[in-house]
Amino acid sequence: MVSERGLQVLRAIVQDYVDTREPVGSKAIVERHAFGVSAATIRNDMALLEDEDLIVAPHTSSGRVPTDKGYRVFVDHLAQVRPLSPAQRTAISSFLEGPSDLDEVLARTVRALTVLTGHVAIVQYPSFARATVSHVELVRLDALKVLVIVVTDTGRVSQRLAFPGMEIDEDRMQRIRGRVSDLVVGVPVREGVAGVATAVEAGETPGDPDGPALQAILRVIGEELDGFRQDRLVLAGSANLARSEADFRGSIYPLLEAIEEQVTLLRLMGEMVADDQGLAASIGRENEPFGLSEASVVASDYDATGSRARVGVLGPTRMDYPTNLAAVRAVARYLTRLLDEDENAR
Repeated sequence: MVSERGLQVLRAIVQDYVDTREPVGSKAIVERHAFGVSAATIRNDMALLEDEDLIVAPHTSSGRVPTDKGYRVFVDHLAQVRPLSPAQRTAISSFLEGPSDLDEVLARTVRALTVLTGHVAIVQYPSFARATVSHVELVRLDALKVLVIVVTDTGRVSQRLAFPGMEIDEDRMQRIRGRVSDLVVGVPVREGVAGVATAVEAGETPGDPDGPALQAILRVIGEELDGFRQDRLVLAGSANLARSEADFRGSIYPLLEAIEEQVTLLRLMGEMVADDQGLAASIGRENEPFGLSEASVVASDYDATGSRARVGVLGPTRMDYPTNLAAVRAVARYLTRLLDEDENAR
């Protein structure tokens, strides 16, 4: 069992090691922190922390550094999530302010978060499987090319070119637009995917003059709606991993691979357990099943029109957890409010 003072010594070791990247000794703790006891007493506390696998000596006769278990105890019991400074809050609002579609808002979100934390920023798209298609627009660019625009009631917008394989005049465009709207507008995305798939599978109706063009456009719409159902991430700040490479004992390649593949990070973000404030952390060896045992992820839930997703940062285990937790919480709250205001405005 670790005493209350022992836990405060652990807090001091975590804070000093994060600040200095140097192992922390008893003398440094006495000099930097007002414990009111001797260095010998602090050494006894550190020995107990070491027995509990909360700190470890990286070298003979050196100071001590936190273990993954020590970081976990710190985050769960000792870390005080600091309020962001006015400058940090201004930075968030300046990045996220302004009307835009969801894609651009989430892109701005990760840019803001990586600037605030200096780590890789991650935002999950909300699930759009329960969203409803609110609008489909077909824009005739020329006789053989159509721009297909699909919009959901949650603000998701897709734009993609379709090549109907036959000439499209305005009369034909109008007829196809009406048929497509009847099939998917006002319908949940999941049902829209099924309806379009059925229509494509049925193929062209004999004698239908619009059949080839309709089929080509429906295939594009079906693929876009199916994409709305897929879990996706937006990331920024991968270069920050290289800057903190000294904090990784091994290669940073597994992290770069996870960032590129996204599937691993999607699983990790989905399985993290949040506290009653919507904050979650997965630290070091806890990430071993995902091949990321030298990294930590902190995240916060945000709401988007009834769907919940996460925003977070990924970096080395030697990270400033209180500041990063405060940053993801603030960004998540701002993002929730922004999406709610956008929904109310529509």
